[in-house]
Amino acid sequence: MFKGLIGRKIGMTQIFDGNGAAIPVTLIEAGPCFVSQVKTPEADGYSAVQLAFGEIKPKRVSKAELGHLKVNNLPPVRVLREFRTKKIDDIKAGDELKASVFADGDYVDVIGTSKGKGFAGAMKRHGFGGGVRTHGQSDRQRSPGSSGATTTPGRVFKGKRGPGHMGNVRVTSSHIRVAMVDAERNLIAVHGSVPGAKGSTVIIREARKQ
Repeated sequence: MFKGLIGRKIGMTQIFDGNGAAIPVTLIEAGPCFVSQVKTPEADGYSAVQLAFGEIKPKRVSKAELGHLKVNNLPPVRVLREFRTKKIDDIKAGDELKASVFADGDYVDVIGTSKGKGFAGAMKRHGFGGGVRTHGQSDRQRSPGSSGATTTPGRVFKGKRGPGHMGNVRVTSSHIRVAMVDAERNLIAVHGSVPGAKGSTVIIREARKQ
C-alpha cells in the first residue's frame, strides 16, 4: 500500500503516554492530498505517484498547471510533489489521501527545508572548537584556523568546511515514529522535531529504513 502525504508543519507540543511520561512531538497538518498523476514504467520509464496539496484561488496557479489538474477534476493547489514508489497498484489519479494512511507506531521519513540562518561562522555552522584562549590571542578565538596544505599541493581542497550560508537546505529526518494520528482533523504527531519553520511545507513518506 502506498504511504505518503504532503503536509504543513504546525509546531511542537507534548503528549502523555499510558505511563504518564511526556513525549515531545511535532504536529503536522497532513492532507487531504489528491492524487494528480500516477506514473508507470510503461508510459514514463519509472513508477511514481504525484500528490497535490493546499487548495488556493485559481488565479494563483499557472494555466498549464490548471489544465493538468482539470484532467482529473481536481481543484487548484499550492503544492505538487512526486513520490517514487513501486506500490501503485492500489491507487489511481483522482483519489483523495488523508492522515489515516498512517497509523500509530508507523515509522516515517519527514522531508522539509531547514530554517535559513544567513551567513554563519565555522563554529556555529560546523561545530568547530575555535582557537586557544591563551598566549596573548585576542582576535582569533572563533577563527577556523589554517585551511591550506603547505607546499604540496599548495591549495585548499574543494569541500573544505568553513564560514558561509547556513540553513535553507533540504533536510530529511529519518525513521521517526508516529506518536498519534487524528484522522478527523488530518493531524499527525511525530516523535521529536522535524526540519523547517512553523507553517512550512513538509513531505511525509514511509521510512526507508524499516
